[in-house]
Amino acid sequence: MAAVVVLSGAGGAWGQGFIIETRRTVPIQSSFEIREVGVDAQVRNQAAEVQVSQTFHNPGSTQLEAEFFFPLPEDGAVQDFVLMVDGRELTGRLMNKDEARRIYEEIVRTKRDPALLEYMGRGLYRTSVFPIPPGADRKLTMKYTQLCKRDRDVIEFSYPLSTQKFTSKPIQRLSIRASIESKDSIKSVYCPSDDVRIDRSGDHEARISMERTNVIPTSDFRMVYTLAEGAIGASVVSYRPSAGDDGYFLLLASPEVKAPDAKPLPKTVIFVLDRSGSMAGKKIEQARRALKSVLNNLRDDDLFNIVVYDNAVETFRPELERFTSRTREEAERYVDNIREGGGTNIDEALTSALGLIRDHSRPNYLLFLTDGLPTAGEVRELSIADHCRKNNTQKARIFSFGVGFDVNARLLDRLSAGNSGTSEYVRPDEDIETHVARFYSKMSSPVLTDLRIEFTGTDVNRTYPRDLPDLFEGGQIVWVGRYRQPGRTTLKVTGRIADESRTFEFPAELADSDRGSGHNFVERIWAVRRIGYLIDQIDLSGQNKELVDELVSLSTKYGIMTPYTSFLADERVQLHAMNQNADRARLSLETLSEFSGASGVAQRDAKSFYMREERAAGASFAEPNQMAGFSADAAKSGGMMGGMMGKDTAIGRRRRNPQAPANAGMGMAGQNPEAAIRRVGSKTFYYKGQRWVDAVVKPEEDAKAKLIRQFSDEFFALARSQGSELNQYLTFTEPVTVKLDSAVYRIEPAEDKP
Repeated sequence: MAAVVVLSGAGGAWGQGFIIETRRTVPIQSSFEIREVGVDAQVRNQAAEVQVSQTFHNPGSTQLEAEFFFPLPEDGAVQDFVLMVDGRELTGRLMNKDEARRIYEEIVRTKRDPALLEYMGRGLYRTSVFPIPPGADRKLTMKYTQLCKRDRDVIEFSYPLSTQKFTSKPIQRLSIRASIESKDSIKSVYCPSDDVRIDRSGDHEARISMERTNVIPTSDFRMVYTLAEGAIGASVVSYRPSAGDDGYFLLLASPEVKAPDAKPLPKTVIFVLDRSGSMAGKKIEQARRALKSVLNNLRDDDLFNIVVYDNAVETFRPELERFTSRTREEAERYVDNIREGGGTNIDEALTSALGLIRDHSRPNYLLFLTDGLPTAGEVRELSIADHCRKNNTQKARIFSFGVGFDVNARLLDRLSAGNSGTSEYVRPDEDIETHVARFYSKMSSPVLTDLRIEFTGTDVNRTYPRDLPDLFEGGQIVWVGRYRQPGRTTLKVTGRIADESRTFEFPAELADSDRGSGHNFVERIWAVRRIGYLIDQIDLSGQNKELVDELVSLSTKYGIMTPYTSFLADERVQLHAMNQNADRARLSLETLSEFSGASGVAQRDAKSFYMREERAAGASFAEPNQMAGFSADAAKSGGMMGGMMGKDTAIGRRRRNPQAPANAGMGMAGQNPEAAIRRVGSKTFYYKGQRWVDAVVKPEEDAKAKLIRQFSDEFFALARSQGSELNQYLTFTEPVTVKLDSAVYRIEPAEDKP
């Protein structure tokens, strides 16, 4: 039986301690800085021992008289709370919700800072007053234990990192570590908010770590892990915004952690290498090392071959070769003698490679590497892709590596997408061997191939990735989609282990609309994947009205900026002017005709990011790591991507000043789109007309919005009437228009006191 275990209680925004200066009435974030935050959690069979350390700095010239406040987990059972200041225990006490609400409201009124409204409705730990001398640091360490709350088969560890509400500068050092020990087998370990390192020493232990410097996090840290006995485990996390809407699910599937001496399934690997004249020098040397790296990671009983091509095509052996120490040595000698020269006959190379594969009973993988456009034999893009698809009779997965900016990136995407693979791009100053070795390490040991997934009793739609990858040892599958019917269901995962078909069944439950927003990140991950799919369809099949309209609609709703919708952040652009915005997007999408060069490659790399992105916090065009590397070269190309990806990128400016609104209008290329977008909870806000506007508020609703003055009695009455889940939308310090349930409010800053 599978279960998803998530550490901590319901609700995401808790636990980030803060201090209040008791002597002065000043906004919270202007009175101190947070130098360091360290979170260390040890979870053993649902019981968590947590230690959090925070280093506060007084940047002023006078002593701070401070109190420390720690919002408690909502509905969580916290025990044994101890707080140390520079090694000495500080007295304090736990307060219930009613008492805490009064204190939260009092702080908001006196400090004239609404940041704490999101915590109203929760308990609170409050300390006695302690000093922070001018220019000095104080390190506070909290220790507590908590019984992790379980909601059906899902428990989640989340730590709030929206510290820009409480500090004026980035955190100099942020570290999060969590150790998991379980008597049941751990399958998937998944973090939808951040890139983390995951270390596994067996089925019953896992270590998760993350470290950042000079960072202003924009979302809470979240981590999920799944428990299940048996060879394969699969679990579902789901979220349904409201009754009548489709729900969203995220499926995690992983194999058991096998012993080092376990024998993996045999596979077929064919390496197809471009040796044309353009590969001369460093590139061919790196390609040789990459090929040797793959050879050295093959296993006994694997089949392999090497196909090299320029104008003509040559193979290491006439047929597939069984991997042994002898054939490895012979293959390495062959690789050492590969010399560059001639044109690029991609069509014949792929035809020859696919003709070597005659057995579908084992997984077949083709690694295709090129650094140029097709110049010999068949050179038409669509014809090459069509020939490849027709010749792939044994359903080999094709993984393409484009080296440099002279490749036809759109052709590589066609080859991979049409054959259940992926494309990866290597910058001119990057190492080919590093890319290939990192990729191959993830797919060296297949466990379950030719996967099919279904739910009983409900229909799922718009699932991504469209072609399910194989399941590899040490890996996992993240599959997202929408569902219509909530409730209990059975999840069936079917695939092949060698030549045997196997089906694994798991109980699951798809959430109804009354479960809150704790898993709303699932919806956003789905939206990122859907946007990637739409761009891919437009790229490979051409524009049509339905695809462009949906791309604009999703980008608007979720604030997911792409190179083709960055105009939405322009203060002059109306969010709900769909016809005009679709016209703008169509114009921007014309850049997809650039299939080569820095811009053409960068656009395909960005598209791949959206299609594979698994984090809820990412997904803006300036954020993919893959795109950032193309900045300098793309800028030289003078194309649309160059204008958006220079050193002074939107993400860089936002990290320096996350609250800064976009005061100047931006052109189509958008010099700073992210500064004009803010994501809070499940909502997206745009800076329009010198205020923040909820993306779902239509112009006619905006015109009838109820005006409320910040910090007025009416303002606090609104905050008291709803839970912290909705109060997070009242934490803006600037004017904001927001829709809460069915009512629209226009909240204006408080009038200055005389």
